[in-house]
Amino acid sequence: MRGRRPGPASLHRPAMPVSRAMTAPLSPSVPARPASRLAVTGWVLFDPACQPFFSLVTTFIFAPYFASAVMSDPARGQEAWGFATGLAGFIIALASPILGAVADAGGRRKPWIAICGLMLAAGSAALWFAAPGDESRVPFILLAFVLATVGAECAITFNNAMMPGLVPPDRLGRLSGLGWAAGYVGGLIALALVLVFFATSPDTGLTLAGRPPALGLDAAAREGDRITGPLCALWFLVLVTPMFLFTPDRPRGLPLAAAVRGGLKDLRTLFSRLKGQPNLARFLIANMIYTDGMVGLFSLGGIYAAGTFGWGSVQIGTFGILILVTGIFGALLGGWLDDRIGGRRVVLLSLGALFFAAFGILSLSKDALFFGLVPTAPGSGLFGTVPEKFYLGLGLLIGLVAGPLQAASRTVLARLAPPEHLGEFFGLFALSGRLTSFAAPTLVALVTGLAASQKAGISVLLAFFALGGVLLAGVRETSR
Repeated sequence: MRGRRPGPASLHRPAMPVSRAMTAPLSPSVPARPASRLAVTGWVLFDPACQPFFSLVTTFIFAPYFASAVMSDPARGQEAWGFATGLAGFIIALASPILGAVADAGGRRKPWIAICGLMLAAGSAALWFAAPGDESRVPFILLAFVLATVGAECAITFNNAMMPGLVPPDRLGRLSGLGWAAGYVGGLIALALVLVFFATSPDTGLTLAGRPPALGLDAAAREGDRITGPLCALWFLVLVTPMFLFTPDRPRGLPLAAAVRGGLKDLRTLFSRLKGQPNLARFLIANMIYTDGMVGLFSLGGIYAAGTFGWGSVQIGTFGILILVTGIFGALLGGWLDDRIGGRRVVLLSLGALFFAAFGILSLSKDALFFGLVPTAPGSGLFGTVPEKFYLGLGLLIGLVAGPLQAASRTVLARLAPPEHLGEFFGLFALSGRLTSFAAPTLVALVTGLAASQKAGISVLLAFFALGGVLLAGVRETSR
């Protein structure tokens, strides 16, 4: 079973891209000869092709628009989006072992990427029909979102599996890092373009540049927000084309049924081997829990801001750019800290920061701090009120620690897993980040619906960070 990147965030990875340097197979077959620069470039472009879907649709633009403008009440919007996110996560959790087996032994990956990519493109394009206030289309829109999300995650699995055939093992980290950086840039560019040319403020009908939306889009019908779906589809189809044209694929391997049987057998063997590694098992369970919490925080944080402060796409998109930029510094800081205090301590510090940030966010309301104890005056302009500024600061803290949390988790596993089975356990590590990725969004949706409150729903995430931290505190980190 090949390693696959867990995942900022989003649905299954956050809006910030997640590096594949440590989730790629660590003992792959060496390619007969390194692929050409054009072939590698084609592969690298997959990340910026896919990333705008996570940045624009699942986190910063479309999801908040859906919850605040398509649905009549933001709490109901958060509930509906949470259930859809959970459903997509459940489908991916069921499919992950089978997809991993097919990616490993089934031979060619491009046909699968094409199928999954078309799911992503079709589902994204269908989001255009999410007209403001038209709840009759909500089931169709949510199913389109689920289709696109499952397609994106499945395409990522097969794209990851192509990496060992492009470069020697000692260059996998550099190739993965290049893809990660390209994805980061792609997400930032796409978000900036949408804010400048398309997404509009509901109050003024103008973009961040102070102009009406481009291409004659109707601001009153929120077409600048709805265009993000078709834009992601077109963006993906254009940027993924070089991979199909220039990146080599493996020859045909085992038949599909045989590949699935072999992969599931390997998975059973790996789980049985884990029984003799209680320390490692405890870490994988902790990782599964706190990764779920981070998935929920990134997938629903923009929706929460839209409901609490009335933020539109311009505010949330600007907020997203600031978080992404902060994430760059967080990644650098996390690597420095990991080398000095150890990955386990970095993860515990990051979880503490996430718990503090989530608790702080829950304490804010539109006109007060600390659960209403400190009223604040109205403000004007971008992030004009004191609670908005606090929310911005807490969001930047989340961006600062999200990267170190993921990177340090991988180094903890590298120190805990037996060297002779390191590649297999990295595959299990990636799988553990997906197996229950539906849990946090689904529980948030359930509590939001039962309490009719966005705050109550988001409060569930505190339990994920706390429980993950408690379990991790009992893990003994070793070094090699």
